[in-house]
Amino acid sequence: MPEPTVAGLAAERADDYFAGYSVVGLLALIGVIFVAVAFGAGRLLRPVVPTPEKLLTYECGVDPVGEGWAHTQVRYYVYAFLYVIFAVDSIFLFPWATVFAAAGYGATTLVEMFIFLGFLAVGLLYAWKKGVLTWT
Repeated sequence: MPEPTVAGLAAERADDYFAGYSVVGLLALIGVIFVAVAFGAGRLLRPVVPTPEKLLTYECGVDPVGEGWAHTQVRYYVYAFLYVIFAVDSIFLFPWATVFAAAGYGATTLVEMFIFLGFLAVGLLYAWKKGVLTWT
């Protein structure tokens, strides 16, 4: 039985490598075809009766009255931003807990987590001192 050559092994590995990507490409193509067929069927089956009322811009079923500018309190954005910060924090805690449980990583990951929580605490303290967290 002849010994496999380096070029033969490399070609075999490349075939295995690209075979995995061909499955992903095929699924992506099927997804694109599915979406195209769905949009095409919707375009063919829907009734097209344009009226002036249908072309009118509205928000939540209410006809627009007055000007388009509305005043929005910036504190709502701050609350949303604080929520995102703590949501990211909670997402970061789950993988940290699994790494913390692994042997040999305990002290390092514990220090990293306290540094991360310290940054969050400083940000929360800053927001509290600025009066962002008071609802008026």
